[in-house]
Amino acid sequence: MKTIKILSLSVLATALFYGCGSTADILSTPIENIDSSPLKVSELTENEKHTWGHLDLVKDTIPGMSVEKAYKEIIKNKKGETVIVAVIDTGIDIDHEDLNDVIWTNKEEIPNNGKDDDKNGYVDDIHGWNFLGDGYNEQLEYVRILASGDTSNTEYSKAQAEYDKEYQKYNGYKTNYEQILQQITSADDAITKYLGKSDYTKAEVNAIKTEDEALTQAIQVAKYMYSNDMDSLSEAKKEIKNGLESINDRLNYNLNKAFKGRINDDNPDDMSTKFYGNGNIKPVKKTESHGTHVAGIIAAERNNGKGANGVANNVKIMSLRAVPNGDEYDKDIALAIRYAVDNGAKVINGSFGKYYSPHSEWVRDAITYAGKNDVLFINAAGNEGADIDITNVYPNDAIGVGPEVSNTFITVGALEPKYGSGMIAGFSNYGKVNVDVFAPGAKIYSTTPENEYDTKGGTSMAAPAVAGVAALIRSYFPKLSAAQVKQIILDSGLAINTKVIVGGDTNDIKPFADLVKSAKMVNAYNALIMAAKTAN
Repeated sequence: MKTIKILSLSVLATALFYGCGSTADILSTPIENIDSSPLKVSELTENEKHTWGHLDLVKDTIPGMSVEKAYKEIIKNKKGETVIVAVIDTGIDIDHEDLNDVIWTNKEEIPNNGKDDDKNGYVDDIHGWNFLGDGYNEQLEYVRILASGDTSNTEYSKAQAEYDKEYQKYNGYKTNYEQILQQITSADDAITKYLGKSDYTKAEVNAIKTEDEALTQAIQVAKYMYSNDMDSLSEAKKEIKNGLESINDRLNYNLNKAFKGRINDDNPDDMSTKFYGNGNIKPVKKTESHGTHVAGIIAAERNNGKGANGVANNVKIMSLRAVPNGDEYDKDIALAIRYAVDNGAKVINGSFGKYYSPHSEWVRDAITYAGKNDVLFINAAGNEGADIDITNVYPNDAIGVGPEVSNTFITVGALEPKYGSGMIAGFSNYGKVNVDVFAPGAKIYSTTPENEYDTKGGTSMAAPAVAGVAALIRSYFPKLSAAQVKQIILDSGLAINTKVIVGGDTNDIKPFADLVKSAKMVNAYNALIMAAKTAN
């Protein structure tokens, strides 16, 4: 089936932008295998790998959000208003070369004078606020339930069962990763010795002819890693070491019932105390990179010759450090949302989540507060490949599939960079009621601390992509309400008609429309066209 005829979209979009009352067709989506726009069969180029979330499905055969098309044909050199986007996350490297010019500054506060100049309760909150203090590692919420020893808690037995399962699983991972690392290291050493250099190529490995059993095994290990998208054994060692570090963090901190991560002198179960933490919103160490990566997806400085382009071009990022290496506290999240609203944010990005929430009502109340104050909250759906209409995940703007407390809350699932049956990321949560849209989230290239860049995947990366689109709409059409912007994002996406693999299980195939409320993936180009029509 051909797409709906596009009648000189670039001209019509420009006319709409100027408010002439013209109309333009919203793009439809190619149906797999029978559309005039062929599916992409070649490997992504390096540039496509780094930018795929901004590309266009019709032009590039990659399920991006048509961001570059929007800039070329709609935004061009137009001026929009600055939009403050609050990023509730880990710390953000505000000195990063691609972020340093897009960081929000509280002009009512005099830096480092030890006074609360703007009388908002937070002393020296220059670029946001750090609710964690010097803390970083934390337990998971169900581990806190067990550590409390309160067996009367209705979720205690469920938490115990989950703990036993997870602890055994991660101990198994640890053993496996250590064995794999040993094999890769031995293989790398053997090939390095044979070739007389450590920076050998794949071709050089393939050319080795030997009857030596140990070297033959080393070559087999190398070829196996090459077949799994590793360019070298050095890269494989780095990946395994990073994985092992995450596994050890899980065992030593997240699943450690004796670990005490809260070191900011605050009681997370007492909402009467609200002003704790400090104004230092930077990461406590280089590996605390999540918030920096998220901020770059939203607003990395565009076209400055540096490593990445953000989705939005008129953004100031407000950093709210409230997400540790473990599960966040409900109190910190609730207060961070309220801080963002009270200090001028028009969009909030929440790339975090958990499956136990002892004070979920505090967070829902804050979400309600954001909605009543015309602020959009963009929420990551979660990364367990679960149906969150059945499995409770937090934060959410509803209890289960009950009535929503806000009409400005958007939950986002993650797409892979390949249109077709495998386009839903295997890790992505889904839900016909509780997930609103899907957006690029797997293999996303963005900023990381100390002027570096990296590729990460998760619904954590899909949410800021949508936050960037929301910021674009609020910048160029500032009279639209948050509720209108949400509806535009949902209505203007590309409708997916194909069936897709669910949760990475190739035996579980469902229509895309059964997994998400809007039955669509976000499209910035269409969203701006619809925003212009709505604004007029």
